[in-house]
Amino acid sequence: MQRRAFISLAASAAAVLRPFSVYAERTSIATVGFLSSFPPDTRPKFTRAFERGLSESGFVNGQTVAIEYRWAEAGQYERLPTLAVDLIGRGVSVLFATPINAAIAAKNATSTIPIVFAIGSDPVQMRLAATLNHPGGNSTGVTFLSVELGRKRLELLRELKPKTASVALLVNPKNPTVAAQISENQAATTALGLRFDVVNISPQTDIEDVFARLVQQRADAVVIGADPIFWDLRGQLVASAARHSLPAIYFAREFPAAGGLISYNSDFADSIREAGTYVGRVLKGEKPGELPVLQPTKFELVINLKTAKALGIAVPQTLLVEADEVIE
Repeated sequence: MQRRAFISLAASAAAVLRPFSVYAERTSIATVGFLSSFPPDTRPKFTRAFERGLSESGFVNGQTVAIEYRWAEAGQYERLPTLAVDLIGRGVSVLFATPINAAIAAKNATSTIPIVFAIGSDPVQMRLAATLNHPGGNSTGVTFLSVELGRKRLELLRELKPKTASVALLVNPKNPTVAAQISENQAATTALGLRFDVVNISPQTDIEDVFARLVQQRADAVVIGADPIFWDLRGQLVASAARHSLPAIYFAREFPAAGGLISYNSDFADSIREAGTYVGRVLKGEKPGELPVLQPTKFELVINLKTAKALGIAVPQTLLVEADEVIE
């Protein structure tokens, strides 16, 4: 009876202790905070890319690492600081932030927790890194170079429509990179001999009215600045550009896929994948300040041939050969 009682007691103790053991096992894995303002329909693509990068460094979400996702809707950047503080309060080991608004919010929220960013601008200019090769401090990451591609986009527009004389740049004035975007495009239009205008856009802007005014002002083409709100507005942007016969160049392939004319940029998803590998390296003990900021080596040119024909544009064979994707 004593032996049976002992076995029964041991079994009861094991049953009681096992949930605590499982809980401890689950909570012992590192937690990564993911802070972003990308719009809802782009999130699955980017989260898959991020988790793929983590897996390349040996971490699987839900098994060897836990990811806490926090999103601010495009245009609601004022929410990002609160979301960053929330993630920090949950004891994250690394904080990943994309794009620039989220990265700045993360940087302002902590000087000790490692930060890995994926942004479209110069991290040195944005004070996220001391230098590209030696970021220093608690942050490093990847840059898309969206801002720095302003001249290339204008050159592509000029190649598509050689008689272009006036260009309008659409920007979100709340974006921290807006001054750099304007400066980059201003310098490029001056070098190319083009007239240049800036149009501020917010989520509440009447896009149709903007394009109608651009036609009245005799704009020949439009550059859509890099900002998450334009992903949310891409249906309106593409439709208005078509209705007013204005060639427009965009910063992501999702726009020509939706009927826009042309886009040129690095592969955002691949950059976020690379950032995911950096998060894994930091989790393994590497210091972010010693990891050089990564820059893209591959850029995507996407052309919608159907839209070009509707605009009466004959796409040069040189561009068709250069294009990574031609939508017909």
